[in-house]
Amino acid sequence: MNILIFGPNGSGKGTQGNLIKDKYNLAHIESGAIFREHIGGGTELGKQAKAYIDRGDLVPDDITIPMVLDTLKTKGANGWLLDGFPRNMVQAEKLWDALQKEGLKLDYVVEILLPREVAKNRIMGRRLCKNNNNHPNNIFIDPIKPNGDKCRVCGGDLSTRSDDQDEAAINKRHDIYYNTTDGTLAAAYYFKKLAGEGKTKYIELDGEGTIDAIKEQLLSQLA
Repeated sequence: MNILIFGPNGSGKGTQGNLIKDKYNLAHIESGAIFREHIGGGTELGKQAKAYIDRGDLVPDDITIPMVLDTLKTKGANGWLLDGFPRNMVQAEKLWDALQKEGLKLDYVVEILLPREVAKNRIMGRRLCKNNNNHPNNIFIDPIKPNGDKCRVCGGDLSTRSDDQDEAAINKRHDIYYNTTDGTLAAAYYFKKLAGEGKTKYIELDGEGTIDAIKEQLLSQLA
């Protein structure tokens, strides 16, 4: 099973992705990790990407997409969950074309729906467990409030990301995600259109529900 997942920062995308990959034994492929692995491993694509990054430039799609495909075909040979890519409309179109060329099926596209203001509040209340960042802890959400300064799941120490407390940084990230013209939501809607043509399946989830409720929604729609 191959799945592409979309959701704004603060939607619980990481938590749901973790649940999906465990249940279906999928490789959880995250765009940032792909860059780190290629650069750390000294691959040719990694060297090319590093040259752009070192200059402070964005890595072009003709380097990024081959990296993504290579990881899908190797680590994701038995099924994958792709998270964090594509981030815009152009990348969505290029990714789809590349998947078709390589004969890689996209079974499901999942979008977690969440109003922008709710997403921002969730980010600012998020606390990260040192043992597992996907353990849900949020001081503003009653069902997952931490135990003081300890993780509600494992008791590990909690911390905050500095950019989680920076409204300007949050707004910048959400400006990209909620952009329906050429941003990340535009990419999601591109796949939604393909689903309407019968080329994949598109699942929309209510991100304002509890973790368990969202999980139940999702699992009921996955084959």
